Amino acid sequence: METKTHDYVYENVSYVENAEASRKFIANVFVWMFVALGISSLCTYTFAFIPELSALLRDTQTGKSNVLGIITMFAPFVFVLILTGRFAKMSFASTVVMFLAFSAVMGVSLSYIFYIYSFGAITTAFITAAVVFGVMAIGGYTTQQDLTKFGSILIMLLIGGIVATLLNVFLFRSSSFDLLISYIMVAIFVGLTAFNVQKLKRIGAGIEFGDAEGKKLAIMGALTLYMNFINLFLWLLRIFGNRR
Repeated sequence: METKTHDYVYENVSYVENAEASRKFIANVFVWMFVALGISSLCTYTFAFIPELSALLRDTQTGKSNVLGIITMFAPFVFVLILTGRFAKMSFASTVVMFLAFSAVMGVSLSYIFYIYSFGAITTAFITAAVVFGVMAIGGYTTQQDLTKFGSILIMLLIGGIVATLLNVFLFRSSSFDLLISYIMVAIFVGLTAFNVQKLKRIGAGIEFGDAEGKKLAIMGALTLYMNFINLFLWLLRIFGNRR
């Protein structure tokens, strides 16, 4: 009887410790995500509204990107590939530098949206994305439903959505099909937000909070959620957007 009591106490203590570690890890993830969003927002605004900076990337009259502007638009993908491909070999300091640099370059690349959409549409899409993302993040963290089985389905749907988008751009060029794809992609990233938050919650419960590896994992988690939010925002912008 005494042994069972000790086992029960030990299991409860372990559960509390895991829950606390998970909470601290998730909090760290969101801190890095908000830092990245802040840097990106600042870079987006400055390169959209400061003529001297905007002129480095595009014709300020037509908004058409020059060579540097095109390179900047694709540069964030290079940073993501480096961060994910060399994660195991990178130090914590190098991971931080790459993550912050990615945030800045991503912000610069997003400055083009102010030449395509109205300020009102951008604001509406951003607020909607923030609310939806917040709701799904809370849902993913608090739900007792195992979302693991939905992860692979969402990834396959995401790949299918990307293929459909490319086909529509180069072949069909249908505005109705583009709108349908946009709704589907929004639904996919809504689901991925909840899935990834739950996944990160479980990762946080299984690592030692505060060590270098845990800190690096927090940054990679922030990168994942950051990309979820940005994609959710951009697809909502395609739905709500009033093109100039």
